[in-house]
Amino acid sequence: MVFASETFLFLFLPLFLVAYYLTPSKGRNLTILLGSYGFYGWWRIDFLFLLIATTVFTWICGRMVDKRRDEGRAKPWLVLGLVGNLGVLGIFKYLGFFMDSLTGAFGTTPDQIGFHWQIILPIGVSFYVFQSISYLVDVWRKDAPADTGLIDFAAFIALFPQLIAGPILRFKDLADQFRDRRHTSEMFTDGMARFVIGLSKKVLLADAVAPLADLAFNNPDPASPLAWLGAVAYMLQLYFDFSGYSDMAIGLGMMMGFRFTENFATPYISRSITEFWRRWHISLSVWLRDYLYIPLGGNRHGTARTYFNLWIVMVLGGMWHGANWTFLVWGVWHGTWLALERARFVPRGDGPLSLARTLLVVLIGWVFFRAADMGQALDVFAGMVGLHGMVMPFDIAVQIRTEQLIFLCIALLIAAFEPRLNLWVRSIWASAPGGTMGGGAPEVAGSGGAASVASTNTLGAVLSSLVIAVLLVACVLRIAEASSTPFLYFQF
Repeated sequence: MVFASETFLFLFLPLFLVAYYLTPSKGRNLTILLGSYGFYGWWRIDFLFLLIATTVFTWICGRMVDKRRDEGRAKPWLVLGLVGNLGVLGIFKYLGFFMDSLTGAFGTTPDQIGFHWQIILPIGVSFYVFQSISYLVDVWRKDAPADTGLIDFAAFIALFPQLIAGPILRFKDLADQFRDRRHTSEMFTDGMARFVIGLSKKVLLADAVAPLADLAFNNPDPASPLAWLGAVAYMLQLYFDFSGYSDMAIGLGMMMGFRFTENFATPYISRSITEFWRRWHISLSVWLRDYLYIPLGGNRHGTARTYFNLWIVMVLGGMWHGANWTFLVWGVWHGTWLALERARFVPRGDGPLSLARTLLVVLIGWVFFRAADMGQALDVFAGMVGLHGMVMPFDIAVQIRTEQLIFLCIALLIAAFEPRLNLWVRSIWASAPGGTMGGGAPEVAGSGGAASVASTNTLGAVLSSLVIAVLLVACVLRIAEASSTPFLYFQF
């Protein structure tokens, strides 16, 4: 089940919210757990059991880490929990890749050596395994409570708004909210608006430019205009798709009384790759920093070690995204640039040249990220530099629709002027009598705030409600005519 589907919008979500608010306060975490298991099991019931088993295993290990701490026997339980969670990730995500690579190196295939296990990647496994690992480490560090009941912990791991594609939450940040959280009509309506904005980013923008990216990457020997068009289209598709999902997750959380961490902060205005990773997939960046970079030594063991730590963390971050050489190269690419910037081999600046350089580096990385294999990535790069010609063939050009180009331009403008658009909208709400600010102010792209329809100003309330309603209707119409609208990060 995906958020951008009629089943979710008109069946699951209304039924869940009714059940949630009819449940007494003390039982709402159980309602979240049952609803989240129903949401996940809608896809495949067998992998629901894997989620449950991972949750119970992690909870037991966490309790034992805390219980055996005074006896000096906590570390074996921590290691057991980490190995168990990494084992789940290794088997379901990387075993097939490892076997393909190993047998390929010897000129054979897994089938020819008797390995016939066709492994299906469980949706969301990368996210809930990372959340489980962070919980165990935080309990070990005494940063997270270990006396949490199984129901509350299981509800945290399975929390359906973020279960499939993040943000990556940490239990220590939400433990208090699972014990006690406030529910207000303003927060609920802010959450609804934030959800609709995220849905619009995914359905109206990301899905609209996706065919341009598919055309370029699926076309052998793309000419230079098509290669560049496809790369830019994917750059925007991925951003509005993933940030749209994050907005929807945050909005759904607000409808249940939760405040999740922001996951994006206008990344395409970054003047360096270091700044980009402070703005892109923030929850992953923070996770990699706290649970990989710092434990590896961070910047505490000399310059060379710092560069290596930056590099290896990004390589591992690339592999987290998928079992493919393209993700490994993508991680190497970003890790190298982070190390070069840290070593000051790349000039620093806030001007347009720094912006252009950063966007080009990010764009090149996204080509690796999107490509099915290294051959396809190199083919697109060859097209970008003109090795496949400088003129787009007519039979390819006629497949590009004017509507797709219009939405590409709209997406470009929103990504480029996102901060100013957000400030402009927030200033309107601030000047309106009774307008809400802070977490309730609307933002065009949903970075750092939520769209409010709870203003006491009549005109502001009517206009904001009208805009949200129009966007929702447009999204529903687009969903109804589309055969499928999967989120890109489902594959990770």
